[in-house]
Amino acid sequence: MSGHSKWANIKHKKGKADAARGKIFTKLGKEISIAAKAGADPDSNGKLRDVIAKAKSCNMPNDTINRAIKRGSGELGDVNYEEIIYEGYASGGVAVIVNTLTENRNRTAGDVRHIFDKNGGSMGSTGCVGWMFDKKGLIIVERLDSIDEEELMMKALEAGAEDFSAEEDSYEIITDPAAFSDVRLQLEKGGVPMVSAEVTMIPQNTVSVTDSEDIKKINKMLDMFDDNDDVQDVYHNAELPDEE
Repeated sequence: MSGHSKWANIKHKKGKADAARGKIFTKLGKEISIAAKAGADPDSNGKLRDVIAKAKSCNMPNDTINRAIKRGSGELGDVNYEEIIYEGYASGGVAVIVNTLTENRNRTAGDVRHIFDKNGGSMGSTGCVGWMFDKKGLIIVERLDSIDEEELMMKALEAGAEDFSAEEDSYEIITDPAAFSDVRLQLEKGGVPMVSAEVTMIPQNTVSVTDSEDIKKINKMLDMFDDNDDVQDVYHNAELPDEE
């Protein structure tokens, strides 16, 4: 299930595509390893705790999670992933942010530039579109008969959330990035079933894309980014027609 907000759909469609291609565990493994560099104990490492929760929500096996933690903490050799963020434009003037984790900066830069160019877009300089997005914690809770909307809203706000909204088939809880870990943990302790919980980039405004060629090029670009092992997350401000 996913919310009908534009940014939630962007993320969840990506997640489903990753799972279908068998890529999601590889990408989550990198996230866990990076987080574990700051400490292998999730009780004292909030970032690691959050990524483990995200991995478990995607049904990542415990032994796979543990291996990723050991890689990050150095038990299984050094991991030298570098986090690099690329920005640019897709067809139709759509703003795109591409988050990567790589051990080969030149390869990844070349791949990202190729994907932009091949699909009618262009890679820009750092900061060219980042100002169009806000970094926020986003927690999605499925709409269920067993969940009382007002009670959930009070729990979220009391835990430190900034905003709460009810979508067609989900509830969305927005937090400041610094408060995300605490809010997620408080909701988890309160028994709130979360579809997803992560720090994300939410566009301040969206661009409605109606030209069929632009839609085709943007979707192809997103598919190619999803297929690239170095790409962790892609954010954009396109309002695309729902895909059946």
